Formats: sequence, C-alpha cells, structure tokens
Amino acid sequence: MNMNMNMNNLSEKHEEILEAIWVMAERKESSIESIRQKCVVDFSETDIEYIDSKGLIVRDGKRILFSKEGRIFTEKIIRRQRLAKVLLHSILKLRNSQMEELACKIEHTLLPEVEESICTLLGHPDVCPNGDPIPRGKCCGTMIDKVERVLMGLSELLPGESGKVAYIRPDNHAQLHQLISFGLNPGVIVTVHMTSPAFCIKFENTELALDDEIVKNIFVLKRKTFLK
Repeated sequence: MNMNMNMNNLSEKHEEILEAIWVMAERKESSIESIRQKCVVDFSETDIEYIDSKGLIVRDGKRILFSKEGRIFTEKIIRRQRLAKVLLHSILKLRNSQMEELACKIEHTLLPEVEESICTLLGHPDVCPNGDPIPRGKCCGTMIDKVERVLMGLSELLPGESGKVAYIRPDNHAQLHQLISFGLNPGVIVTVHMTSPAFCIKFENTELALDDEIVKNIFVLKRKTFLK
C-alpha cells in the first residue's frame, strides 16, 4: 500500500475521526458510541466506511480498531497535534480553550520538517500540557539539537539559576497532586537554591526539597526566554 497516495483524499473531518479513535484507544475504549462522543465533529456511517475503505481501521462488531497502516498514519496526526499544544501553551502562553482550537488547525498543515524543528525547539517533550503522551519522532530517537532548546529539565539548572515551570510529567499522580498542593504549578518561576546534598528550589514564599525522581519530571522555560 502506498501510504501517501492512499491518504491524499482524507479530509480534516476524517482525520478528526481517526484522532477520536486514537484517544479512546488510549482509554481502552473502542466502541462507536464512545468514539462518537469524543469526536469534535459529527460523522456518519458513510464516513466510517470511507476510512475503512482506505485500510485504516478494522471493524469488529461495534468496535473500531486500527489496522497497522491506520495506527502509523494516525500516530503522526496525534504527534503534530500534541506538539502544537506544547508550543501554544508553553511558548505562546495561550489559555486551554485557545490552545485546543488552534492546535486542531495547526496539526492539519504542519509539514514534517517543521514538526521536527518545533520538537527540537521544545526539547523533545514526551507529554503535552494535558498530560497526554506525544508519540516519538525521528528527531527524538537521535535527540537532534539543531536549534536552541526552549524547554529544559529542572535538573539542568545550576544553583542561583531560575526557570518558569512549563509542565510536570505525570508519572506519579500522587506526587503531581502533592506538588500542586504546594503551589508548584505551570507558570511558577522557580530558583534552584542548591543541588547537593538535596535538590532544593525556591518559589514565591516557599522553599522545597525535591527527590531526584520528581526533579527529572519537571520541565522549565529558560529564564532568558520568558524575560523577553
């Protein structure tokens, strides 16, 4: 199957349907009802049949599953969308409602070479602001650093250096909620107080010692970026 030729006739509507199938699959759901509820556009049985005719999905009763080709194709759409969310949220500081709307527009027009540049610019993030995983790209496998990174790990800051929290990777939800309860939210400016014997940060009126496992899951904007 020639993937590029086969996908030329897919509309944005069909791509939105594939996105909904992907998101529900992440949630271990595959029924047509759950996909319909998640999808941002209304679709008919004809739309599903059209996607099926492209070899992107497999019908299993009332369940809709990806074919191998469908998973590969949709993974690229999801990657573009979630990278766009990181860009819009972390760099352009858009609110969630604006972020979602613009990300949906950007994902349909983002060229592969631009996508890699954005990913590199952002430091190859692995989750978007909503906490959803970002599929890895070729640039992530080699950790290409062709352009200066805007995002960096909190652990990369030296004592006395500051950064604005861009996102916290939710590996452990209990730890995440604990950090939020302390006031360590995206947007907060933190200054590294010391890195040894414990990693301590200061923000607002709080000084906090963090375990190494937590530190590696916090990502910040470089100070010179958010001071511009």
